[in-house]
Amino acid sequence: MNTQYKKGVLELCVLALLKKHDCYGYEISEYLSNHIDIADGTVYPILRKLKSDGVLTTYLQEESGGPPRKYYSLTDLGKQTFQNERAEYLDFAKSIRALLEDDNND
Repeated sequence: MNTQYKKGVLELCVLALLKKHDCYGYEISEYLSNHIDIADGTVYPILRKLKSDGVLTTYLQEESGGPPRKYYSLTDLGKQTFQNERAEYLDFAKSIRALLEDDNND
């Protein structure tokens, strides 16, 4: 798949996962790499940017038998950002789909 396609939606995918529940970085990375072919380390810069933008917050949670994990959570701004970006993406995808499926375009 074209890497530019993936770059355009990875941030939205991260927000979508965090909309469902708080996650730690490796969990997000594993989920996405199982569904989208991404390189190791792709997710962490996205998480840092989203946190810096005020879209995410973090907290540490103790895990049994291991060190504490840093969990990411959507802020109120993050929830609104997700809703806005989701709507924008779905409208865009709908337009592209219509264009690609238009047989009269030939």
